[in-house]
Amino acid sequence: MSSSREGDAPSNPDPPATDRRAFVVGTAGHVDHGKSTLVKALTGIDPDRLAEEKARAMTIDLGFAWLTLPSGHEVSVIDVPGHERFVKNMLAGVGGIDAALLVVAADEGPMPQTVEHLAILDLLGIERGVIVLTKADAVDTEWLDLVQEETRERVAGSLLATAPIVSVSAVTGTGLPELRATLDQVLAEIAPLTNRGRPRLPIDRVFTVAGFGTVVTGTLTGGDLTLGQELRVMPRGLTTRVRGLQTHQTKVDRALPGRRVAVNLSGVAVEQLHRGDTLAAPNLVTPARRLDARLRLLADSPMTLEQNATIDFFIGAAELPARVTLLDREQLQAAESGWVQIRFQQPVAVLKGDRFIIRRPSPSITIGGGEIVDATPPRH
Repeated sequence: MSSSREGDAPSNPDPPATDRRAFVVGTAGHVDHGKSTLVKALTGIDPDRLAEEKARAMTIDLGFAWLTLPSGHEVSVIDVPGHERFVKNMLAGVGGIDAALLVVAADEGPMPQTVEHLAILDLLGIERGVIVLTKADAVDTEWLDLVQEETRERVAGSLLATAPIVSVSAVTGTGLPELRATLDQVLAEIAPLTNRGRPRLPIDRVFTVAGFGTVVTGTLTGGDLTLGQELRVMPRGLTTRVRGLQTHQTKVDRALPGRRVAVNLSGVAVEQLHRGDTLAAPNLVTPARRLDARLRLLADSPMTLEQNATIDFFIGAAELPARVTLLDREQLQAAESGWVQIRFQQPVAVLKGDRFIIRRPSPSITIGGGEIVDATPPRH
């Protein structure tokens, strides 16, 4: 199976899957700060796949690319939109990443979506990353030093507070070798994955390939996928089998956790599947309409959470409206943490320990996030 529609979609001969550690890196940062241009300069792959994106010179949905670092590490890159209108698409891409490239344009410095994306990375527990000052060719050395200082101040107190900063120019190529080497060092510090035999793939793309049928893509966690394996599409409960597997446009018999994977499925139609569904081993995930969690509001959250507050809930690649029951107080203020039960009209497919983001529905803005402590709790 093959598709020209995205980099991680399924045509090459079948090499054996290797156990070399692979990583998934996501971009983050304000609109027009050069995220997609940086990804293309690093990988040689244009992550903007939609005609509208190319016409508007602006990323709207998730883009995908890959590269091999000097150490031999294979890295999948998820390029996310920076415009505030597309933060929801950004959230669908960053849930499964190992590290972030926080992109700041040297001619502008940190901007509103820089701050929001940084907060999202923090809430999701993304502890590793590189801060990349792009468009370094557009400013002089003195200005570049000032922007670096301002950026370091902005990330103070976050999980990326001590992340290395690298200045680059996608136009001249200056700094790109240093960026590759720095990213290599950052990824080398990440602990090896544990293959628990519990494969799960949050679906972020669904499409068809002529002659093959339904294909889904996502970041695989928890365990291997193999040809012929029986899986469930949750929370829909559909049964399917793996007809084909690809990673980085290469066919494989076995896909390993920690990789971007395209899965050709049998027995399900593309119309039955949607971004936000989860492909999982049978009996791994139980659909539920409520979950218990530890929730933290951002220090600059513009709203106080009251009992039964309406929120937009983001987990994996899924987005759902929800209501919140506060379990240990009547209000949750900015910068506070509390125990909550989150209720949904539609079932969700999650596991204990999964991290999530919540946003105010209107006007839409990120207000907090947390970690699931019980994925199938009783009603409180």
